[in-house]
Amino acid sequence: MKQSVYSMCGMCTVRCPIRVESEDNQVTWIEGNPHLLGGALCAKGTAGVALVNDSQRPQSPLIRVGARGAGRWREAGWDEALDYIAAKLKTIKQTHGPESVVLSSRGGPWQGMYKAFIHAFGSPNYTNHDCTCGRNTHHASLSINGVGRKGFGYDIRNARHLVLFGRDMFSALRIAENHQTLDMLDKGGRLTYVDVRQTMTGAKASRFFQIRPGTDYALALGLIHEVIKRGYYDQDFLDRYVSGFDELCSFIEAYTPAWAAKECNIREKELLAFVDEIGEDRPGVIFHPGWNLARYRDSFYASRAMHILNVLMGNIELKGGLFIPKGAADCGLPGIRSIDCAKPDIKRGDGVGWQYTHFDKGPGLAHLFFNNMLKEDPYPIKAWIAMRHDPFSGMPDPQQQKLAFDKCELLVSIDTNYSEYGWYSDVILPESTYLERDTPIVQQKGLKPRLAVRRKAVEPRYDTRASWEIFTGLAHRLGLEATFPFTTIEELWAWQLEPTGHTMADFEEKGFVELIDQPLWHDRDQLDSTFKTPSGRIELVSEKLTKAGLPSLKPFEKPEAAEKGMFRLIYGKVAVHTQGHTTNNPMLSELMPTNTAWINTKQAKKLGIQTGDQVELSSADHSYNATVAAQVTDHVHPEAVFTVHGFGKEIPRQRRSFLAGVSDQKLMVGALDDWDQAGGGISLCEVFVHVKKSIRNTTRRAEL
Repeated sequence: MKQSVYSMCGMCTVRCPIRVESEDNQVTWIEGNPHLLGGALCAKGTAGVALVNDSQRPQSPLIRVGARGAGRWREAGWDEALDYIAAKLKTIKQTHGPESVVLSSRGGPWQGMYKAFIHAFGSPNYTNHDCTCGRNTHHASLSINGVGRKGFGYDIRNARHLVLFGRDMFSALRIAENHQTLDMLDKGGRLTYVDVRQTMTGAKASRFFQIRPGTDYALALGLIHEVIKRGYYDQDFLDRYVSGFDELCSFIEAYTPAWAAKECNIREKELLAFVDEIGEDRPGVIFHPGWNLARYRDSFYASRAMHILNVLMGNIELKGGLFIPKGAADCGLPGIRSIDCAKPDIKRGDGVGWQYTHFDKGPGLAHLFFNNMLKEDPYPIKAWIAMRHDPFSGMPDPQQQKLAFDKCELLVSIDTNYSEYGWYSDVILPESTYLERDTPIVQQKGLKPRLAVRRKAVEPRYDTRASWEIFTGLAHRLGLEATFPFTTIEELWAWQLEPTGHTMADFEEKGFVELIDQPLWHDRDQLDSTFKTPSGRIELVSEKLTKAGLPSLKPFEKPEAAEKGMFRLIYGKVAVHTQGHTTNNPMLSELMPTNTAWINTKQAKKLGIQTGDQVELSSADHSYNATVAAQVTDHVHPEAVFTVHGFGKEIPRQRRSFLAGVSDQKLMVGALDDWDQAGGGISLCEVFVHVKKSIRNTTRRAEL
């Protein structure tokens, strides 16, 4: 039987809209939703077929029978596995209290369901991966605008100039955003890219700055100085909505373009030419404040500087600038219902909200749990449930994490694939692939908000379940039926849509329900209630930061220099993989089976290294060593060595990716405690590694 369904991709966290064809329960075609993406899809999206057919993923619930990490499992039925977990959770709750359980996830539009589960259980401890991704950006936006990092969208298509600091958008693909950027360039717009290495994005840029690692903030300060000096700012916008401009002018005086060029190791002439372009293109200039800005110790302030530059442009709620994403309420319409439960009034185990009062409580900060877990302060943590989240691959120093996780009586992994955390856990619950599962309806905010839903294209190939089924099954065993009263996805959809007047039939034509016909912009003269800061204005000097004893305008500190024979470790993404989620995919592993170590040409010559040579990367304390092929290139800064994140996995059942390449997070020994005190993100690029030519002949070793 042939069928066609609209759905959402699940190969990365962008969740592009797709159309899927199947016949006799086999996927035969995947493309981007033609109504939104014109059929376009990336390599990862097309590899969804291989994910469904992959026999090297969990095929049924697994319960550990050997030591943690030993890889000894027994298969279990769903009833047994869920009963086992529920019994453990009940005992832990009775002995240590409900707050002794943590649930983490990858975030995204369905995290409300996971959050509702753990809150209904009685624990405040929901967290996600954002401490290694966007927390610095999120807190930077909150400190200035009073809204988080998703409180603004970007009208890239109509911009005249897009400025990206390390935002390698043509590797970290978002197809709709990529189309907008290409459209902007086709119309004569400019793209400026700043990074320590050349990338696919830099290759498409009108201007590329290869800066010294750790100097993003310096470049941004130099730009702010010159923008203010030349008067390239919107005085009316500043007068109406902004506080702290005079303090900014005083602070920025010393940070001249000449100073910034010297710190960043770029030419002052090129920096000044860039400012000329800003002057020509404003107000249609977008300084992207970052997405994954868990990089340096001052990344919070670098992101804050990007926000400040946008404020100076006066580009908020302006075509070709920033906009406030609109939802159903902005259209005068009732919204969908979502599963929800109030957070228990108990201190979080990571200290967010009571120990660290300037951070958004939301998902807290996952890395701050570990030291508290070891000390059992403010209370013991005895269980950790990871929903499509791999702390060992996502956060630094897995060995240090294991010391904390060993204090737990229950570790559960819910995932489509095996993860390194899952391999160390007590129970693995296999989630159905995105092509095999339905999900709750979500609202997607924007200039033209819509409702969207993922529909399964085929029935599960193995004994797997959708996440809503898994959490409903656990909830019913734990007496949480009031929060999860549903037994079928159809019941859940009907309940969600009831206030809107829509039905599931409305999704059939295009795969989504558009809530408005034309883009919705706010009146720029009526933005007074938009900024949720204590003062109600855009705060260049944040009341919240001042209260926490933190500077809003922080002086630049020179980045730490590497010792002789060492390099700063820089990680990044690639267009054919989603971190470690896809490195074992049958199709994508053929396209890129391993990563390499990028080394600057001059540095490689000193070390006697050529492209293809095996090099040994060692953590600063030599506790972790890995051998990987070198990629000698001019396109990485001499102080850095770069590798693609997500490799070096040690999961024997994933035979394609087993021990392939080097793991950047395993090289980050001690980095769990190196985090941005103002922004909260882990400083993932503040690690130095030893690099030398390897004496091992890995080809010969493989033959033997």
